Amino acid sequence: MIKKNIAILGSTGSIGTQTLSVVREYPDLFQVQVLTAANNYALLIEQAKAYKPIAVVITNEQYFSNVNDALSPLEIQVFTGADALIEVVQIPSIDIVLTALMGFSGLEPTLAAIKKGKTIALANKETLVVAGALITEAAKKYKATILPVDSEHSAIYQCLVGERDLTIEKIILTASGGPFFGKNREFLSTVSSRDALKHPNWNMGQKITIDSASLMNKGLEVIEAHWLFGVDARQIDVVVHPQSIIHSMVQFQDGSIKAQMGLPDMKLPIQYALVYPDRIKNKLPRLDFNHFSQLTFAEPDKEAFPNLDLAYKALEVGGSLPCVLNAANEVVVAAFLKQGIGFLEMSDVIEETMAKMDFIKNPDLKSFLEIDSLSRIYAKESIKRHNKIISSTNFK
Repeated sequence: MIKKNIAILGSTGSIGTQTLSVVREYPDLFQVQVLTAANNYALLIEQAKAYKPIAVVITNEQYFSNVNDALSPLEIQVFTGADALIEVVQIPSIDIVLTALMGFSGLEPTLAAIKKGKTIALANKETLVVAGALITEAAKKYKATILPVDSEHSAIYQCLVGERDLTIEKIILTASGGPFFGKNREFLSTVSSRDALKHPNWNMGQKITIDSASLMNKGLEVIEAHWLFGVDARQIDVVVHPQSIIHSMVQFQDGSIKAQMGLPDMKLPIQYALVYPDRIKNKLPRLDFNHFSQLTFAEPDKEAFPNLDLAYKALEVGGSLPCVLNAANEVVVAAFLKQGIGFLEMSDVIEETMAKMDFIKNPDLKSFLEIDSLSRIYAKESIKRHNKIISSTNFK
């Protein structure tokens, strides 16, 4: 294999740190050229000293001097600000851009990398959720390859190797069910962010863990699957699989089903994306079926977890609505983590924001930026109104 130069956007987060652990195992195969972080400057400095990239970005400008002072003796270029992300992904020597940024912030850097024909290892599902048409059209135009890093979409990608896209009858996304699988709305009305962060199977960042608990993560994955694999909403099913051994499945037109299986470890889909189309040996634990006597499946409870239906609606309507859905969700998750809104109320705010925002059928990048901003403003105001109603009810 030819050695690949990698940029890791969001290197201090869960996916970023796990990517670096994969890279560390194969020094002859990978060279880290760019590392970026938003606020965790101390870990960014530590990573830069260990992997010696040619450039790092700390997007929060207040930490620039900390990073620059620490790394200037190593002749590592240090940049700051969100625009710097767009600049560094265009460095000619970079082969793969792994986008592990959180939420909407991944859109512009990913698009910039695509326009330079880079291979995109996509862990930032929101990029496709928000602007799927824009991203896929750009990838086709500039001959950029998008390789999914989400375990579910990596599983589907692997199942489709050697198959013709036209033979797909259905994609089946598996969901762990998160920490609240089987719970009703009465139970969910009292849960805290601490409860929601206790995922039974996966080690992930806070935002995606809350999304998993609310089933919004699965809803976002439904939209992402539509753009990655060219299937419509009616061809995408979700099934709850608490053991997280089957990562997703594809049903073909002859009725046969392919499943990709393995222990729940994000390093496996990360490695697959980095070395594709090859496979290389690793030291990750192997699945032993003797330790899993039962694999169970269940239909998702859409009454208790309405986010899944909201995502399907956004996909079916299209246009600007998925962008509104994503923006509102990012706002409510941030509020929930700070005890600023209840678990069930998150869906109420998202649904209200989707209903109230103006619809644009074919938004461009400028429109997406504006829609995102306006949707966040509306969602924040909606949270305030909900809290006033709750406070008034409690007072009475």
